[in-house]
Amino acid sequence: MKKIIVTGCNGQLGRAVNELLKGSEEYELVNTDVGAAVSATPGARELDITDVKKVTEFVDEIKPYAIINCAAHTNVDACETQIDLAYKINAIGPRNLAIAARKNDAKLVHISTDYVLSGTGDRPFTEFDPVGPNTAYGKTKLAGENFVKEFSDKHFILRTAWLYGDGKNFVKTMLRLSEDHDEVRVVNDQFGTPTSAKELAKAILYLLPTENYGLFHATCEGSTNWADFAKLIFEKAGKSTKVTPVSTAEYNAPAPRPANSILENYMFKLTGDFMFADWVDALDEYMETLV
Repeated sequence: MKKIIVTGCNGQLGRAVNELLKGSEEYELVNTDVGAAVSATPGARELDITDVKKVTEFVDEIKPYAIINCAAHTNVDACETQIDLAYKINAIGPRNLAIAARKNDAKLVHISTDYVLSGTGDRPFTEFDPVGPNTAYGKTKLAGENFVKEFSDKHFILRTAWLYGDGKNFVKTMLRLSEDHDEVRVVNDQFGTPTSAKELAKAILYLLPTENYGLFHATCEGSTNWADFAKLIFEKAGKSTKVTPVSTAEYNAPAPRPANSILENYMFKLTGDFMFADWVDALDEYMETLV
């Protein structure tokens, strides 16, 4: 069986990859994480991706077919003040994995974000648009992309956005708030595509056996804004909670948020036949698992 190292195995995407490959006769997962997350996944091993020596020794031991890097510092506001930590996890970590992957002739799947782009304009971004991060988070994730390109010959970089799955996410936050709130305030001037971790995991498994290397945008199809996303969640859950739209400016978050996070999966369309589900259909499927 082909071994696959999964970093950040206890996160939303790591869990989705595990669920999709459960019982696989082709792939054997070697799950890794750090701290308390290790014990949360049976059989997982500790791996600090920011330590190049530990990473290379671990990858040398496993000799994997591929590495799927689901580990990241994703707290956008915290990254503004935890810049060193953000660079370590989001840039140095991928660099270390890329170095070890190339040494062992392994493929590397790296997950990136719409935050590497400017977040402006009124059309979806393709993989050929210029980058222009406006946040510490975006800058560190872009550095990670560049390290992967520099050090790994066999890489797939997947930029995604508005991800939700098993774990803490916007859908669960809205449902929790609906238990004791008659009304919630949600921004309506940020646009993007809610993306199921399961759909992203499917895309990874589609690319994995191929040599179709490069940069891919990877979100569900269609688009919405956060307020309308919340309204649909409540509607599908049979909740009467009212959504009051507010502007991004009213929130005054430490880190700026992109007004336009809509990604076009252009490379998937140019190079193959994989299609993500429409975001509403994917949400339907996910919410059925919450019943």
